[in-house]
Amino acid sequence: MRRFAFALVLTPALAAAQATAPVPAAAKPAPYSLPWLLRPAAPATVVRIDQTMAFYEDPASGRSGSTYVTGLAATWRLSPRWVPVLRALWVTNDAAVGPSGSGFANPAVGVTYLHPLGKGWRWTAFGASTIPIGAGGGDTPDPGAAAAMAAGASARSAMDNTLFAVNYWGLVGGLGLARVTPAVTFQAEATVFQLTRVRGPETQDASRTNFTAGVHVGHFFSPKVSVGADLRVQRWLSDAAPVRANPSARSQVTFGIGPRFHFKVGRNTLRPGLSYTRALDDPMAARGYDIVQVDLPIALQAAVG
Repeated sequence: MRRFAFALVLTPALAAAQATAPVPAAAKPAPYSLPWLLRPAAPATVVRIDQTMAFYEDPASGRSGSTYVTGLAATWRLSPRWVPVLRALWVTNDAAVGPSGSGFANPAVGVTYLHPLGKGWRWTAFGASTIPIGAGGGDTPDPGAAAAMAAGASARSAMDNTLFAVNYWGLVGGLGLARVTPAVTFQAEATVFQLTRVRGPETQDASRTNFTAGVHVGHFFSPKVSVGADLRVQRWLSDAAPVRANPSARSQVTFGIGPRFHFKVGRNTLRPGLSYTRALDDPMAARGYDIVQVDLPIALQAAVG
């Protein structure tokens, strides 16, 4: 009887203590280092504006040229695993030789799927389609706009070729693997692009197949400062017209590196960054490309994991 009475007294006290005990705070996710030209591997709602400035020289004439690519990308965190993507690019080209011009590249719509593996590892899958409405296409293209699209591809380190192939409808499929820890982000990806001509002269290739791959490593020196580096390769898997015109255009390797800063404005997170890219082989190395990218991703409601 005494034990029963003791339990009646003690049980409400224990329940009250448990009700008032502080709930342990959820572990803060490790910060993610955003690549410069590879696909993001984090489920986030982001508006990203970047400006790529490429400076080069025509080997034959020695004259200098410049290309400016303004990019807008938007992602929506539909769920922790599904992230729709929209991309659009505007190119302005001051040619070293030939006509100068500007115009929109092909926009692209797609979706990223993310699957956590534990211990900071995650794999990703990506699928997208371009919309072949870019400037400089068709049977009678504007010469300046057409030249701008070709220059824009090089300015973006040949990683966005399908967006600048304005006469082609592009289907894109890729896989990625990333590990995110409190200090370091490691990420690798590979992507295949299948292009089918839907407008323009029949003398152009009926189809083309392109491949890109890359590795990103980012290190956080503090919660507000990180440095990230991309090593990227592009390779034509088919004997496309650029390869037939110049065999060294079969593949292109580039390396980019720079700092990024991380801070909050209200509920949102800004991650401005500045990178510098050099080509490690021809054809871009032969033209002495110097590429600077100013990047401003805005993660809405701090939705970065």
